[in-house]
Amino acid sequence: MQFRPLGRTGLRVSELCLGTMNFGGPTDEAAAGEIFAMARDAGINFVDTADVYSAGRSEEITGRLVGRNRHDWVLSSKSGNWLGKGENDGGLSRTWLLHALDGCLRRLGTDYLDVWYLHIDDRQTPFEEIVVTMDLAVRSGKVRHWGFSNFMGWQVAEFMRVADAMGCVRPSACQPCYNAFNRLIETDLLPACRRFGLGVVAFSPLARGVLTGKYLPDQEPEAGTRAARKDKRMMETEFRRESLALAQQLKAHAQGSGRTAGDFALRWVLNNTLISSVLIGPRTTGHLTAYLKSLETGFSEADEDFLTTLVASGHTSTPNYGDPRYPYTGRSPKVGSLPQARIRN
Repeated sequence: MQFRPLGRTGLRVSELCLGTMNFGGPTDEAAAGEIFAMARDAGINFVDTADVYSAGRSEEITGRLVGRNRHDWVLSSKSGNWLGKGENDGGLSRTWLLHALDGCLRRLGTDYLDVWYLHIDDRQTPFEEIVVTMDLAVRSGKVRHWGFSNFMGWQVAEFMRVADAMGCVRPSACQPCYNAFNRLIETDLLPACRRFGLGVVAFSPLARGVLTGKYLPDQEPEAGTRAARKDKRMMETEFRRESLALAQQLKAHAQGSGRTAGDFALRWVLNNTLISSVLIGPRTTGHLTAYLKSLETGFSEADEDFLTTLVASGHTSTPNYGDPRYPYTGRSPKVGSLPQARIRN
């Protein structure tokens, strides 16, 4: 296992970050324990969860697994999603974030988080309120570093400007979606992270399984798979015919040198020096074994060039594709309207 600095912080994190989204859901506590032990033995020291995962059960299980070895782990969690029906049961207001942080710490059984992320922008709370709240969390000792997930490049710059203007602690980490079939963040988010020294923890390196090549165009997905279950986020993001077809080309290229498509996809993300760690979300020990074996495979200049022939830098595998949860906001038409993002879950 290799280790990389988390941006300009003093933290060194494993190049794989153990994501626990499945813990307490598809993965019960016994299976989660096996995954966790395997990750620890492989040298992984970075674990990630969120208050919204499995209605808090993920944090509870993760906390029990970290247990007495708390100092050995770089522990991160995320808040900001709506967890209730009340008007203040989510979002990024000071009221909710401080309440959410205490809930995270209680479920995890710890008195601090190494990294606390804003999970999603609520498009309402002023940057000043958010930054002051995160500064308060750091200065209270409950959080060591703060960051954000699912935000845009211009927002990175605004967070920095506001933090400096108000004498507050700057964010240290960013957790965006990034994979070989979705290179959108190369246009401005990653350059912004480089400019301000943010650590980048990329999630969805296999595009929710599409990049393994196991799904074939115009064929029903195998029973029991995420696609067969019609996972909502997968259906509105990665599961597109163009992606399924290109995945077969990527699979053939990888197999030509004795690798799997998953090996290629994971190593492609790690081949970007701007990435501090890649977030993986194994549901089984078999999944984790595959991730770990990917680290043993090589990646060449020819591999980098090949992928770019499939998907150019700054683009996705599908022309005109955009995630409906994060619509572009650079157009405000005089006539007509643009679709609005769904803020609450």
